[in-house]
Amino acid sequence: MMQPVSSHSADPMATLAEVAASALGRICGLDGVDPVVRPSDRADAQINGAMALGKQVGRPPREIAEELVASGALDGVCSTAEVAGPGFVNVTFAPAVLTSAVVAMATDDRLGHESTPAPRTVVIDYSAPNVAKEMHVGHLRSTVIGDALARLHMFRGDTVIRENHIGDWGRPFGMLIEHLLDLGADVAAEGIGQGDLDGFYKQANAKFDADPDFQDRSRERVVALQAGDPETRELWNRLVALSTEYFNTVYGRLGVLLNDDDLAGESRYQPMMADTLQRLDDAGLLSQSDGAGVVFPPGFTNRDGEPLPLIVQARTGGFNYATSDLTCVIDRVERLDADLLLYVVGAPQAQHLEMVFEVCRMAGWLVPPAEAVHVAFGNVLGNDRKMLRSRSGVSVKLVDLLDEAIERATAAVGERSGDLDADAVAEVVSAVGIGAVKYADLSTDRVRDYVFDWDRMLALDGNTAPYLQYAHARICSIFRRADVDRAALRADIGDVVLTENAERNLALALTGFAAVVDDTIASQSPHRLCTYLFDLAQTFTAFYEQCPVVRADGPVREARLVICDVTARVLSTGLGLLGITTPERM
Repeated sequence: MMQPVSSHSADPMATLAEVAASALGRICGLDGVDPVVRPSDRADAQINGAMALGKQVGRPPREIAEELVASGALDGVCSTAEVAGPGFVNVTFAPAVLTSAVVAMATDDRLGHESTPAPRTVVIDYSAPNVAKEMHVGHLRSTVIGDALARLHMFRGDTVIRENHIGDWGRPFGMLIEHLLDLGADVAAEGIGQGDLDGFYKQANAKFDADPDFQDRSRERVVALQAGDPETRELWNRLVALSTEYFNTVYGRLGVLLNDDDLAGESRYQPMMADTLQRLDDAGLLSQSDGAGVVFPPGFTNRDGEPLPLIVQARTGGFNYATSDLTCVIDRVERLDADLLLYVVGAPQAQHLEMVFEVCRMAGWLVPPAEAVHVAFGNVLGNDRKMLRSRSGVSVKLVDLLDEAIERATAAVGERSGDLDADAVAEVVSAVGIGAVKYADLSTDRVRDYVFDWDRMLALDGNTAPYLQYAHARICSIFRRADVDRAALRADIGDVVLTENAERNLALALTGFAAVVDDTIASQSPHRLCTYLFDLAQTFTAFYEQCPVVRADGPVREARLVICDVTARVLSTGLGLLGITTPERM
């Protein structure tokens, strides 16, 4: 049985970078050399370090690159190394390096990705629906991007705290509670429990606009709620509980990690806001402007070039979103000991959040190593390139979107699953439909808008979840036809020899998994992992078309089975980090 090789052997790029750094350091007489090693369309990899080093030591970069190649330091890693341009080194990995990498991945539960030696406590603020309102397509991006980041950071080894900052406080609850009483609590509860949240909210809002007496009662009820009146709090709790039950139904359908333990409603922070204001005042940051309490973070101006204030207390003395957001930062840093705060919030909130973060830095609440990052995202558009709406012109309910996804997936792939029973088919079409929606969102650079296109996202070719899921299922079918147990194959791997270019290309693609996971986490950009998985699936397709697996013999067959197994595991693990399941049959 072949033993797993060193931890670096699963990533030839990392091994090459380590060897090149050591050799360049000796050549230039420097410590801490850190050359850039990256994939190249002209070779397996390119070493780009001589340019910067040439400036440091006053030597021509090409001369340094030539000395690196001539030193023989790269011989153990590369079969060829050639100097190109002003000082780049293009290299081809030695066959043994790639085969060792494949074996290392095959015998590693983490597929070559090492847990971080410096884990962080990461608080992720995402989803954030409003109580007594339907979740609509506008909540999709925050929810699926936040869920993917939670999974990625957990995989990295970080402590992840998910915070679903639901809207469960404020003036609307006065009218909602009064409307609940007008309908009769039991009748209203039954209606909301069935998911008719939009109808309930719209009825209350219409009544508020039309009935002055209802307006007065609603305002009085808000005062009672804020004062802690037991009856009012009980009715408020009922609204929150019914909405939470509905949220959980949507989250279950969507397949995300959020649950009741992750709820962090606006109400939680209400008792802390007076202290936040006092701390701003004690720090000398609080000012008065037109009767409102404000802070002026430097660098922010209005259209006239005047200093732009962050309003933290209204003229009436009430608190607002800024007060709540400041309080959240304090709580997350001081109580939860977070050192990375991720806010998965739409791009239009960029200025507001940056002003909040700057005020927190000014007040000393957000200091290194703690940092806050706005994970901004664009909009979901319809074919008319306007905000996605239903045929009636209103926001699309998220639950309706998911229902349609499964319905369309049934039509697209259900008929292909003729050898599966009804329960298995239901699981497949759910995985394909929900996966298609999530992947279409995640595969787009999050800062960009994207057009919601059912035909494109459910296609079995192109950069879609169904294409990747089908590639995974096809690999699983190889093992069924070969009558080979994948776990047993991993437990006793013999010599792995890659003789064909298609095999070699697939092995090289597989070794990029660990690096792309780290890059995706560092940039908080799930689309980078999506791009890698799509490229990997395409590379596998080329391999599958050129290299018979089941019909191959002896060591060739075993080597190809090993590389197929690793490919399936990378696809399954990678899609799993995006919150997408991978059926073994489709």
